[in-house]
This record gives sequence, C-alpha cells and structure tokens, in this order.
Amino acid sequence: MSDSIIKVNMADIKICRPPDMLKTLGLGSCVGVVIYDKRSHISGMAHIMLPDSKYINDKENIVTETNRAKFADTAIADMVEMLIKEGAKKHNLVAKIAGGAHMYMYGTYDNQIMHVGERNIEAVEYCLKKLNIKILAKDVGGNYGRTIIFDPEKCILHIRSAQKKNIEI
Repeated sequence: MSDSIIKVNMADIKICRPPDMLKTLGLGSCVGVVIYDKRSHISGMAHIMLPDSKYINDKENIVTETNRAKFADTAIADMVEMLIKEGAKKHNLVAKIAGGAHMYMYGTYDNQIMHVGERNIEAVEYCLKKLNIKILAKDVGGNYGRTIIFDPEKCILHIRSAQKKNIEI
C-alpha cells in the first residue's frame, strides 16, 4: 500500500495509521485537533468549527449525526471513541492543536461573535483536559490561516501559513 494523505474537510473527523497522513486546509478561526496513540501511532484529526454543541440554535436544539464533527465537545469525544475502536489505548493518547485565529477585524472587538477562534481554543483545551489527554504542542491564535499535515509515523504536525514561517511541532 502506498502512502496517502487523507483529507479532513471542515466539520470532519478522519482516522489513519502510518504510513498514511492526515491533512486539513483553511484553518482560520477553526481549530485542527490531532489526537494519537504515542505507541501504536493510530491517529485522528478533526477540523472543529464551533466550541459547543449545546448552544447551537437549530430547530430542535439537537446535534445530528451529520454535524457532530463541527463542535469541540462532540468531535473530540467521537474521535477518541473512533481511535479506541481502531485499537488505540486511552492511556497512550496525546494531542497537538493548531488554528483558532482572530480572522476578522471589523466591528467592535468586544462583540463575542468576533471571538470564535479564542472560544474554539478554550473549548478544545477544556475537552482534552476533561478526557485527560495531554496537549504536547500547539500553534494557536494570531490573525492568519493555517494548513496542517500530521505524519503519524514521526508524530510531527506540519503547519503551513502564507503569513508566517512554516513550522513543525
């Protein structure tokens, strides 16, 4: 089997094993969350758009199966479950995160809707802490977008941005 890069879309979760890699594009205020088993290298990536499913205003205030990956609380819990189903051990799980930028500079900064990047970061960190998953590295905040690629074999998260030097964490 040849190496492939598995694309993780917005509001999506994917799982892989080496030599495959995971990639998501266009992280602005969204947060890319990588959780992996540091021993088996079974890995997952989520592209999270919003902090909390409990505050969504849809018709019945219910998160459906098709949109659970949009939210930090449901996406992270689902990804951990998926990783364990694939053979990862809960006590070996660690994380790396990127994104959560403040992308829009119009209106007043006090407007809470303008803080979605910060709220996404806080929600992701809270959910990981609640699940006792340590964040090994992060590149969050700022006012620029990111593309991330995770190499589960080397446990390296490659972060690319047009506005900043590319980094590895």
